[in-house]
Amino acid sequence: MITRKRLATGACALLAALAVGLVPTGAAADEPAAKESPKVELVLDVSGSMRARDIDGQSRMAAAKQAFNEVLDAVPEEVQLGIRTLGADYPGQDRQKGCKDTRQLYPVGPLDRTEAKTAVATLAPTGWTPIGPALLGAAEDLKGGDATRRIVLITDGEDTCAPLDPCEVAREIAAKGIHLTIDTLGLVPDAKTRQQLTCIAEATGGTYTSVKHTEELSGRVRELVDRAADPVVTPIAAAGAGRCADAPVLKPGLYTDRETFGQHRWYRVDVLPGQELRASVSVSADRAVNDDYGVLLRAVTVHGREIVRGSEAGDGRTDLISTGLRYPKAPRDDVDGEKPAAETVCLQVSNSFSAPPSVKTTPGMPIELAVDLVDAPDEASDVAAFGLGRGWWLLGVLVLAGFVGGLLWGWLSRWRVAVWRTN
Repeated sequence: MITRKRLATGACALLAALAVGLVPTGAAADEPAAKESPKVELVLDVSGSMRARDIDGQSRMAAAKQAFNEVLDAVPEEVQLGIRTLGADYPGQDRQKGCKDTRQLYPVGPLDRTEAKTAVATLAPTGWTPIGPALLGAAEDLKGGDATRRIVLITDGEDTCAPLDPCEVAREIAAKGIHLTIDTLGLVPDAKTRQQLTCIAEATGGTYTSVKHTEELSGRVRELVDRAADPVVTPIAAAGAGRCADAPVLKPGLYTDRETFGQHRWYRVDVLPGQELRASVSVSADRAVNDDYGVLLRAVTVHGREIVRGSEAGDGRTDLISTGLRYPKAPRDDVDGEKPAAETVCLQVSNSFSAPPSVKTTPGMPIELAVDLVDAPDEASDVAAFGLGRGWWLLGVLVLAGFVGGLLWGWLSRWRVAVWRTN
């Protein structure tokens, strides 16, 4: 006979079983979170100059619309895409109003192709060219999260809203360390436009492309959107120390840090016998700096003896300077069955940048340090790793070859002179 007590007990057991089935198991709960979708914002110049009819017999605006339709059809599903305009709404001559004329035409998110195309179709060449404010707005549109972020700027002229220099705006965006890349495309650009767009792109590690045909425009924008969807290596934050003893130990990978003018930053890497340490560093000049600069990457022992160095210097405006080094650790046999110990190599990153007094020194300039450990090359094949090679035998061969060649050349010259005199 089923009593109320037994019925209640059975109901509780059934509910408990259902709860176990509905609640994620430990294995499921431990699964990694889904990767964030990359974000891209297309920033389109809709200023009055876009009326010019010099791209395949049609106006620059018509060419841009055609390219946008083709791009929107090909956007990968995983990409969150938005569209921002500049110079699309204010047709007047008030500079203050014209330089605020930028707005988000389509929000960054999952793409509704029909809605986005409809929004682009309503655009008509109108006003000014506030590139700086548009870049600031686009960076705000893309903020948040750790996904890949890319701005693609399409314009036919230089900014008309100085003193807000768009190149300085790009450097400020880069200085925030948010890993946002700006690519620029110039429609039939003149020299000044080309120079400004190149500066904007280089400040954030992006690219500049000159465009004269509709097919070039759509193809390049599609390529940049696809590039945002490709998996990329995200640098790991690493705080370098003021001396090797306090430095963080780095594994193979890509690291990011910041370094003020003239500073030394230290990192450590453990290198096993039979491995080769390969390291490179890039320093981004994300603000105005003086001429004459350099970057140094040194590998030293824990006792301070220099092993190898790489350096690069320049004179004139730059946005990025890089150098690298290689250090092969000679292989060693096991001793009494014990594996040979690793050698701690200290990496020092230094720079000789300076800046005018008006330029802020904080935060420091962005640096990226790449570290890799590979099997060291064979002793016999490692000829050109650091100069002429191991030992002096190659130098002796070269000297001997030069000596013999000189003797032969001298003998042949004397023989030719003798023959000429007899004739």
